Amino acid sequence: MTSTAEADTGLRRVISRPMLAFFILGDILGAGIYSLTGEVGGEVGGAIWLAFLVAFALAFLTAFAYLELVTKYPQAAGGALYTDRAFRLPFLTFLVTFAIMASGVTSATFAASRVGGDYFTGLTGVESPPTVLIGVAAILLVAAINLWGVAESVRVNIAITVVELAGLLFVIGIGAVVLARGDGAPAQAFELAGSGFGVVTGVLAGAATAFYAFLGFEDSVNLAEETKEPSRTFPPAMVTGLLLAAVVYLLVAFTAAMTVPLDVLTESTGPLLEVVRRGAPDLPVEEIFSAVSIFAVANTMLINMLMASRLLYGMAGRGVLPGAFGRLSTRRTPWVAIAFTSGLSILLLATVDDLGDLSDTTVLLLTAVFLLVNASALVLRRDPVAHQHFRAPTVVLVLGALVSAVFLLPITREASIYVLALWLLLAGVGLWAVNWLLLRRSG
Repeated sequence: MTSTAEADTGLRRVISRPMLAFFILGDILGAGIYSLTGEVGGEVGGAIWLAFLVAFALAFLTAFAYLELVTKYPQAAGGALYTDRAFRLPFLTFLVTFAIMASGVTSATFAASRVGGDYFTGLTGVESPPTVLIGVAAILLVAAINLWGVAESVRVNIAITVVELAGLLFVIGIGAVVLARGDGAPAQAFELAGSGFGVVTGVLAGAATAFYAFLGFEDSVNLAEETKEPSRTFPPAMVTGLLLAAVVYLLVAFTAAMTVPLDVLTESTGPLLEVVRRGAPDLPVEEIFSAVSIFAVANTMLINMLMASRLLYGMAGRGVLPGAFGRLSTRRTPWVAIAFTSGLSILLLATVDDLGDLSDTTVLLLTAVFLLVNASALVLRRDPVAHQHFRAPTVVLVLGALVSAVFLLPITREASIYVLALWLLLAGVGLWAVNWLLLRRSG
Protein backbone atom coordinates (compact mmCIF):
# COMPACT_ATOMS: atom_id res chain seq x y z
CA MET A 1 0.00 0.00 0.00
CA THR A 2 1.22 3.52 -0.80
CA SER A 3 1.41 5.87 2.18
CA THR A 4 0.45 9.53 2.19
CA ALA A 5 4.11 10.42 1.98
CA GLU A 6 4.62 8.07 -0.94
CA ALA A 7 1.61 8.97 -3.09
CA ASP A 8 1.95 8.00 -6.75
CA THR A 9 2.72 10.79 -9.18
CA GLY A 10 3.30 11.19 -12.88
CA LEU A 11 7.06 11.17 -12.25
CA ARG A 12 9.28 8.13 -11.64
CA ARG A 13 10.63 7.46 -8.12
CA VAL A 14 14.18 6.54 -9.06
CA ILE A 15 16.40 8.64 -6.75
CA SER A 16 17.92 6.73 -3.84
CA ARG A 17 19.58 8.18 -0.73
CA PRO A 18 23.15 7.97 -2.13
CA MET A 19 21.97 9.49 -5.42
CA LEU A 20 20.27 12.35 -3.56
CA ALA A 21 23.31 13.02 -1.37
CA PHE A 22 25.53 13.18 -4.46
CA PHE A 23 22.93 15.32 -6.21
CA ILE A 24 23.04 17.86 -3.38
CA LEU A 25 26.83 17.76 -3.07
CA GLY A 26 27.22 18.08 -6.83
CA ASP A 27 24.87 21.03 -7.01
CA ILE A 28 26.72 22.81 -4.22
CA LEU A 29 30.23 22.00 -5.50
CA GLY A 30 29.90 23.86 -8.77
CA ALA A 31 30.22 27.29 -10.30
CA GLY A 32 30.32 29.11 -6.96
CA ILE A 33 33.62 27.86 -5.57
CA TYR A 34 35.23 27.54 -9.00
CA SER A 35 34.25 31.06 -10.12
CA LEU A 36 33.59 33.34 -7.13
CA THR A 37 36.47 32.78 -4.73
CA GLY A 38 38.23 35.87 -6.05
CA GLU A 39 35.10 38.03 -5.89
CA VAL A 40 34.60 37.03 -2.26
CA GLY A 41 38.20 38.06 -1.57
CA GLY A 42 37.49 41.45 -3.14
CA GLU A 43 34.75 42.03 -0.55
CA VAL A 44 36.24 40.56 2.62
CA GLY A 45 40.00 40.58 2.00
CA GLY A 46 42.24 37.55 2.44
CA ALA A 47 39.96 35.96 5.05
CA ILE A 48 37.85 34.36 2.33
CA TRP A 49 37.15 31.37 4.56
CA LEU A 50 35.30 33.61 7.04
CA ALA A 51 32.80 34.72 4.39
CA PHE A 52 32.23 31.09 3.40
CA LEU A 53 31.73 30.13 7.04
CA VAL A 54 29.07 32.82 7.55
CA ALA A 55 27.38 31.78 4.29
CA PHE A 56 27.35 28.17 5.48
CA ALA A 57 25.63 29.23 8.71
CA LEU A 58 22.75 30.74 6.74
CA ALA A 59 22.49 27.69 4.50
CA PHE A 60 22.58 25.25 7.40
CA LEU A 61 19.93 27.11 9.41
CA THR A 62 17.55 27.28 6.46
CA ALA A 63 18.18 23.63 5.57
CA PHE A 64 16.34 22.65 8.76
CA ALA A 65 13.21 24.43 7.58
CA TYR A 66 13.40 22.66 4.23
CA LEU A 67 13.94 19.30 5.92
CA GLU A 68 10.84 19.68 8.07
CA LEU A 69 8.70 20.77 5.15
CA VAL A 70 9.92 18.34 2.47
CA THR A 71 9.47 15.36 4.81
CA LYS A 72 6.05 16.70 5.81
CA TYR A 73 4.93 17.48 2.23
CA PRO A 74 7.06 15.31 -0.11
CA GLN A 75 5.85 16.89 -3.34
CA ALA A 76 7.50 18.77 -6.20
CA ALA A 77 7.50 22.61 -6.05
CA GLY A 78 9.44 23.13 -2.80
CA GLY A 79 9.35 26.62 -1.31
CA ALA A 80 6.42 27.67 -3.48
CA LEU A 81 4.34 24.76 -2.20
CA TYR A 82 5.21 25.54 1.43
CA THR A 83 4.33 29.22 1.06
CA ASP A 84 1.06 28.30 -0.61
CA ARG A 85 0.09 25.94 2.21
CA ALA A 86 1.12 28.40 4.93
CA PHE A 87 -0.39 31.68 3.70
CA ARG A 88 -3.02 30.68 1.12
CA LEU A 89 -2.33 33.80 -0.96
CA PRO A 90 -2.26 32.78 -4.64
CA PHE A 91 -0.37 35.87 -5.80
CA LEU A 92 2.31 35.45 -3.13
CA THR A 93 2.59 31.78 -4.08
CA PHE A 94 3.08 32.75 -7.68
CA LEU A 95 5.76 35.34 -6.84
CA VAL A 96 7.66 32.77 -4.77
CA THR A 97 7.34 30.24 -7.58
CA PHE A 98 8.66 32.66 -10.15
CA ALA A 99 11.43 33.91 -7.83
CA ILE A 100 12.70 30.36 -7.25
CA MET A 101 12.47 29.53 -10.93
CA ALA A 102 14.21 32.79 -11.85
CA SER A 103 16.96 32.11 -9.30
CA GLY A 104 17.61 28.76 -10.95
CA VAL A 105 17.75 30.37 -14.37
CA THR A 106 19.99 33.27 -13.26
CA SER A 107 22.30 30.80 -11.54
CA ALA A 108 22.49 28.60 -14.63
CA THR A 109 23.04 31.65 -16.84
CA PHE A 110 25.88 32.89 -14.63
CA ALA A 111 27.45 29.44 -14.82
CA ALA A 112 27.02 29.44 -18.60
CA SER A 113 28.88 32.76 -18.78
CA ARG A 114 31.80 31.20 -16.91
CA VAL A 115 32.08 28.22 -19.27
CA GLY A 116 33.62 30.57 -21.83
CA GLY A 117 35.85 32.43 -19.35
CA ASP A 118 39.42 31.90 -18.11
CA TYR A 119 38.89 28.16 -17.75
CA PHE A 120 38.03 27.90 -21.46
CA THR A 121 41.19 29.84 -22.25
CA GLY A 122 43.19 27.53 -19.99
CA LEU A 123 41.78 24.51 -21.82
CA THR A 124 42.05 25.71 -25.42
CA GLY A 125 44.56 28.57 -25.34
CA VAL A 126 42.01 30.82 -27.08
CA GLU A 127 42.25 34.38 -25.79
CA SER A 128 38.97 36.36 -25.48
CA PRO A 129 36.66 33.44 -26.40
CA PRO A 130 33.05 34.18 -27.53
CA THR A 131 31.53 33.92 -24.06
CA VAL A 132 27.89 34.29 -25.08
CA LEU A 133 28.08 31.83 -27.97
CA ILE A 134 29.79 29.21 -25.81
CA GLY A 135 27.23 29.82 -23.05
CA VAL A 136 24.30 29.33 -25.43
CA ALA A 137 25.78 26.02 -26.64
CA ALA A 138 26.17 24.91 -23.00
CA ILE A 139 22.55 25.81 -22.20
CA LEU A 140 21.26 23.81 -25.18
CA LEU A 141 23.38 20.80 -24.18
CA VAL A 142 22.02 20.95 -20.63
CA ALA A 143 18.45 21.17 -21.99
CA ALA A 144 19.06 18.02 -24.05
CA ILE A 145 20.28 16.11 -20.97
CA ASN A 146 17.30 17.40 -18.97
CA LEU A 147 14.90 16.17 -21.66
CA TRP A 148 16.62 12.80 -21.62
CA GLY A 149 15.26 12.04 -18.15
CA VAL A 150 15.71 12.71 -14.43
CA ALA A 151 17.47 9.42 -13.66
CA GLU A 152 19.91 10.02 -16.50
CA SER A 153 20.39 13.65 -15.41
CA VAL A 154 21.15 12.63 -11.83
CA ARG A 155 23.60 9.96 -13.00
CA VAL A 156 25.39 12.56 -15.14
CA ASN A 157 25.43 14.76 -12.04
CA ILE A 158 27.01 11.98 -9.96
CA ALA A 159 29.74 11.41 -12.54
CA ILE A 160 30.54 15.11 -12.77
CA THR A 161 30.44 15.45 -8.97
CA VAL A 162 33.25 12.90 -8.68
CA VAL A 163 35.27 14.88 -11.23
CA GLU A 164 34.69 18.30 -9.65
CA LEU A 165 35.38 16.99 -6.14
CA ALA A 166 38.65 15.54 -7.41
CA GLY A 167 39.49 18.96 -8.86
CA LEU A 168 38.92 20.70 -5.53
CA LEU A 169 40.95 18.11 -3.64
CA PHE A 170 43.72 18.64 -6.19
CA VAL A 171 43.65 22.39 -5.46
CA ILE A 172 43.92 21.69 -1.72
CA GLY A 173 46.85 19.35 -2.37
CA ILE A 174 48.59 21.96 -4.56
CA GLY A 175 48.20 24.51 -1.78
CA ALA A 176 49.78 22.13 0.71
CA VAL A 177 52.77 21.68 -1.62
CA VAL A 178 53.17 25.46 -1.99
CA LEU A 179 53.10 25.98 1.77
CA ALA A 180 55.54 23.12 2.32
CA ARG A 181 57.97 24.84 -0.08
CA GLY A 182 57.66 28.02 1.95
CA ASP A 183 56.29 29.94 -1.06
CA GLY A 184 52.84 30.77 0.31
CA ALA A 185 51.62 33.68 2.40
CA PRO A 186 49.65 32.19 5.33
CA ALA A 187 49.13 35.60 6.94
CA GLN A 188 47.05 36.77 3.96
CA ALA A 189 44.33 34.27 4.89
CA PHE A 190 43.64 36.26 8.06
CA GLU A 191 43.60 39.77 6.61
CA LEU A 192 40.28 41.63 6.58
CA ALA A 193 39.41 44.50 4.26
CA GLY A 194 38.42 47.85 5.77
CA SER A 195 38.32 48.88 9.41
CA GLY A 196 35.71 49.29 12.13
CA PHE A 197 32.16 48.78 10.88
CA GLY A 198 33.59 48.41 7.37
CA VAL A 199 34.94 44.99 8.41
CA VAL A 200 31.42 43.86 9.33
CA THR A 201 29.87 45.10 6.09
CA GLY A 202 32.74 43.58 4.14
CA VAL A 203 32.23 40.17 5.74
CA LEU A 204 28.47 40.37 5.14
CA ALA A 205 28.96 41.40 1.52
CA GLY A 206 31.50 38.62 1.03
CA ALA A 207 29.16 36.12 2.68
CA ALA A 208 26.30 37.26 0.41
CA THR A 209 28.51 36.50 -2.59
CA ALA A 210 29.84 33.26 -1.10
CA PHE A 211 26.31 32.11 -0.33
CA TYR A 212 25.83 31.44 -4.04
CA ALA A 213 28.35 28.63 -3.63
CA PHE A 214 26.12 26.88 -1.07
CA LEU A 215 22.94 27.00 -3.11
CA GLY A 216 21.76 23.60 -4.19
CA PHE A 217 20.40 22.00 -1.05
CA GLU A 218 17.08 23.78 -1.69
CA ASP A 219 16.98 22.54 -5.30
CA SER A 220 16.72 18.96 -4.11
CA VAL A 221 13.27 19.36 -2.53
CA ASN A 222 11.81 19.84 -6.01
CA LEU A 223 12.72 16.21 -6.68
CA ALA A 224 10.63 14.92 -3.77
CA GLU A 225 8.19 13.14 -6.10
CA GLU A 226 11.08 11.35 -7.82
CA THR A 227 12.82 10.26 -4.60
CA LYS A 228 12.38 6.89 -2.90
CA GLU A 229 11.03 7.21 0.67
CA PRO A 230 11.52 11.02 0.77
CA SER A 231 10.60 11.37 4.45
CA ARG A 232 13.52 9.11 5.40
CA THR A 233 15.90 9.95 2.59
CA PHE A 234 16.12 13.73 2.76
CA PRO A 235 17.47 14.47 6.29
CA PRO A 236 20.69 12.38 6.10
CA ALA A 237 21.25 13.22 2.42
CA MET A 238 20.92 16.98 2.85
CA VAL A 239 22.99 17.23 6.02
CA THR A 240 25.73 15.05 4.51
CA GLY A 241 25.86 17.12 1.33
CA LEU A 242 26.03 20.45 3.16
CA LEU A 243 28.66 19.40 5.69
CA LEU A 244 30.95 17.83 3.09
CA ALA A 245 30.66 20.93 0.91
CA ALA A 246 31.45 23.23 3.85
CA VAL A 247 34.62 21.31 4.77
CA VAL A 248 35.86 21.33 1.18
CA TYR A 249 35.03 25.02 0.73
CA LEU A 250 36.87 26.13 3.86
CA LEU A 251 39.97 24.19 2.83
CA VAL A 252 39.85 25.61 -0.71
CA ALA A 253 39.32 29.15 0.60
CA PHE A 254 42.34 28.85 2.91
CA THR A 255 44.40 27.38 0.07
CA ALA A 256 43.55 30.10 -2.44
CA ALA A 257 44.18 32.93 0.03
CA MET A 258 47.55 31.53 1.13
CA THR A 259 48.74 30.66 -2.38
CA VAL A 260 47.74 33.48 -4.75
CA PRO A 261 48.22 37.25 -4.28
CA LEU A 262 44.84 38.80 -3.51
CA ASP A 263 44.91 41.24 -6.43
CA VAL A 264 45.48 38.37 -8.89
CA LEU A 265 42.74 36.29 -7.28
CA THR A 266 40.13 39.04 -7.41
CA GLU A 267 40.66 39.79 -11.11
CA SER A 268 40.31 36.23 -12.38
CA THR A 269 37.12 34.49 -13.58
CA GLY A 270 39.01 31.23 -12.97
CA PRO A 271 40.53 31.87 -9.52
CA LEU A 272 41.36 28.25 -8.75
CA LEU A 273 43.29 28.01 -11.99
CA GLU A 274 45.62 30.65 -10.53
CA VAL A 275 46.33 28.31 -7.62
CA VAL A 276 47.25 25.51 -10.03
CA ARG A 277 49.47 27.82 -12.11
CA ARG A 278 51.45 28.87 -9.05
CA GLY A 279 51.57 25.51 -7.35
CA ALA A 280 52.43 23.34 -10.35
CA PRO A 281 53.98 25.60 -13.02
CA ASP A 282 56.16 22.81 -14.44
CA LEU A 283 53.43 20.18 -14.71
CA PRO A 284 51.08 19.89 -17.75
CA VAL A 285 47.97 20.09 -15.60
CA GLU A 286 46.48 23.46 -16.59
CA GLU A 287 44.45 22.02 -19.47
CA ILE A 288 43.20 19.09 -17.40
CA PHE A 289 42.19 21.27 -14.46
CA SER A 290 40.49 23.76 -16.79
CA ALA A 291 38.43 20.90 -18.26
CA VAL A 292 37.49 19.73 -14.76
CA SER A 293 36.44 23.28 -13.87
CA ILE A 294 34.26 23.57 -16.96
CA PHE A 295 32.55 20.30 -16.04
CA ALA A 296 31.94 21.63 -12.53
CA VAL A 297 30.42 24.86 -13.82
CA ALA A 298 28.28 22.94 -16.33
CA ASN A 299 27.03 20.72 -13.51
CA THR A 300 25.65 23.79 -11.74
CA MET A 301 23.78 24.60 -14.93
CA LEU A 302 22.34 21.09 -15.18
CA ILE A 303 21.02 20.94 -11.62
CA ASN A 304 19.61 24.46 -11.61
CA MET A 305 17.75 23.94 -14.88
CA LEU A 306 16.52 20.56 -13.65
CA MET A 307 15.14 22.28 -10.54
CA ALA A 308 13.56 25.19 -12.41
CA SER A 309 11.72 22.95 -14.86
CA ARG A 310 10.39 20.65 -12.11
CA LEU A 311 9.22 23.65 -10.14
CA LEU A 312 7.17 24.96 -13.06
CA TYR A 313 5.78 21.45 -13.59
CA GLY A 314 4.77 21.12 -9.94
CA MET A 315 3.04 24.48 -9.70
CA ALA A 316 1.21 24.00 -13.00
CA GLY A 317 -0.38 20.97 -11.35
CA ARG A 318 -1.69 23.24 -8.57
CA GLY A 319 -3.15 25.77 -11.03
CA VAL A 320 -0.67 28.51 -10.13
CA LEU A 321 0.86 28.45 -13.64
CA PRO A 322 -0.66 27.71 -17.07
CA GLY A 323 -1.39 24.01 -17.51
CA ALA A 324 0.97 23.78 -20.50
CA PHE A 325 3.92 23.72 -18.07
CA GLY A 326 2.61 20.39 -16.77
CA ARG A 327 2.91 18.59 -20.12
CA LEU A 328 5.25 15.58 -20.13
CA SER A 329 7.25 14.14 -23.00
CA THR A 330 7.22 10.47 -23.95
CA ARG A 331 10.13 10.07 -21.50
CA ARG A 332 7.96 11.67 -18.79
CA THR A 333 10.02 14.84 -18.55
CA PRO A 334 8.34 18.30 -18.44
CA TRP A 335 9.35 19.43 -21.94
CA VAL A 336 7.42 22.73 -22.02
CA ALA A 337 8.95 23.83 -18.71
CA ILE A 338 12.42 22.83 -19.94
CA ALA A 339 11.96 24.80 -23.17
CA PHE A 340 10.73 27.88 -21.28
CA THR A 341 13.56 27.96 -18.73
CA SER A 342 16.20 27.32 -21.40
CA GLY A 343 14.84 30.14 -23.57
CA LEU A 344 14.80 32.55 -20.62
CA SER A 345 18.40 31.64 -19.78
CA ILE A 346 19.54 32.33 -23.33
CA LEU A 347 17.70 35.68 -23.27
CA LEU A 348 19.47 36.74 -20.06
CA LEU A 349 22.83 35.62 -21.39
CA ALA A 350 22.37 37.77 -24.48
CA THR A 351 20.96 40.90 -22.80
CA VAL A 352 22.48 41.38 -19.32
CA ASP A 353 25.46 43.74 -19.45
CA ASP A 354 27.34 42.50 -16.36
CA LEU A 355 26.84 38.74 -16.25
CA GLY A 356 28.59 38.64 -12.89
CA ASP A 357 25.49 40.33 -11.40
CA LEU A 358 23.50 37.16 -12.05
CA SER A 359 25.08 35.26 -9.15
CA ASP A 360 24.19 38.07 -6.72
CA THR A 361 20.68 38.21 -8.19
CA THR A 362 20.32 34.49 -7.53
CA VAL A 363 21.30 34.98 -3.90
CA LEU A 364 18.95 37.95 -3.43
CA LEU A 365 15.95 36.08 -4.84
CA LEU A 366 16.60 32.95 -2.82
CA THR A 367 17.31 34.80 0.42
CA ALA A 368 13.85 36.37 0.20
CA VAL A 369 12.42 32.90 -0.42
CA PHE A 370 14.36 31.49 2.54
CA LEU A 371 12.83 34.11 4.81
CA LEU A 372 9.36 32.97 3.71
CA VAL A 373 10.23 29.27 3.98
CA ASN A 374 11.37 29.66 7.59
CA ALA A 375 8.18 31.59 8.35
CA SER A 376 6.11 28.92 6.55
CA ALA A 377 7.64 26.14 8.65
CA LEU A 378 6.55 27.99 11.80
CA VAL A 379 3.03 28.66 10.51
CA LEU A 380 2.54 25.06 9.30
CA ARG A 381 3.22 23.67 12.75
CA ARG A 382 -0.60 23.99 13.04
CA ASP A 383 -1.08 21.58 10.12
CA PRO A 384 -0.47 17.98 11.29
CA VAL A 385 -0.01 15.15 8.78
CA ALA A 386 -0.63 11.42 9.10
CA HIS A 387 2.96 10.25 8.59
CA GLN A 388 6.14 10.81 10.60
CA HIS A 389 8.46 13.59 9.49
CA PHE A 390 11.51 15.59 10.57
CA ARG A 391 10.82 18.40 13.06
CA ALA A 392 13.28 21.29 13.32
CA PRO A 393 13.95 23.10 16.62
CA THR A 394 11.78 26.23 16.75
CA VAL A 395 14.76 28.42 17.66
CA VAL A 396 16.56 27.30 14.50
CA LEU A 397 13.61 28.35 12.34
CA VAL A 398 13.48 31.76 14.04
CA LEU A 399 17.23 32.25 13.62
CA GLY A 400 16.98 31.21 9.97
CA ALA A 401 14.34 33.87 9.35
CA LEU A 402 16.33 36.57 11.16
CA VAL A 403 19.60 35.80 9.35
CA SER A 404 17.77 35.78 6.02
CA ALA A 405 16.33 39.21 6.79
CA VAL A 406 19.83 40.57 7.53
CA PHE A 407 21.12 39.22 4.22
CA LEU A 408 18.38 41.11 2.38
CA LEU A 409 19.71 44.48 3.55
CA PRO A 410 21.20 46.82 0.90
CA ILE A 411 24.59 46.83 2.67
CA THR A 412 25.23 43.34 1.30
CA ARG A 413 25.04 44.12 -2.45
CA GLU A 414 24.82 46.88 -5.06
CA ALA A 415 21.58 48.59 -6.06
CA SER A 416 21.77 47.20 -9.60
CA ILE A 417 21.18 43.70 -8.22
CA TYR A 418 17.84 44.77 -6.70
CA VAL A 419 16.86 46.39 -10.00
CA LEU A 420 17.56 43.22 -12.00
CA ALA A 421 15.62 41.11 -9.52
CA LEU A 422 12.70 43.54 -9.74
CA TRP A 423 12.62 43.34 -13.54
CA LEU A 424 12.54 39.55 -13.35
CA LEU A 425 9.65 39.61 -10.90
CA LEU A 426 7.77 42.10 -13.08
CA ALA A 427 8.15 39.67 -15.97
CA GLY A 428 6.65 37.08 -13.69
CA VAL A 429 3.67 39.32 -12.99
CA GLY A 430 3.05 39.34 -16.75
CA LEU A 431 2.95 35.54 -16.70
CA TRP A 432 0.56 35.68 -13.75
CA ALA A 433 -1.77 37.88 -15.80
CA VAL A 434 -1.72 35.37 -18.66
CA ASN A 435 -2.62 32.53 -16.30
CA TRP A 436 -5.41 34.60 -14.72
CA LEU A 437 -6.94 35.30 -18.15
CA LEU A 438 -6.73 31.61 -19.10
CA LEU A 439 -8.43 30.54 -15.87
CA ARG A 440 -11.14 33.15 -16.33
CA ARG A 441 -11.88 31.97 -19.87
CA SER A 442 -12.00 28.31 -18.86
CA GLY A 443 -14.14 29.13 -15.80
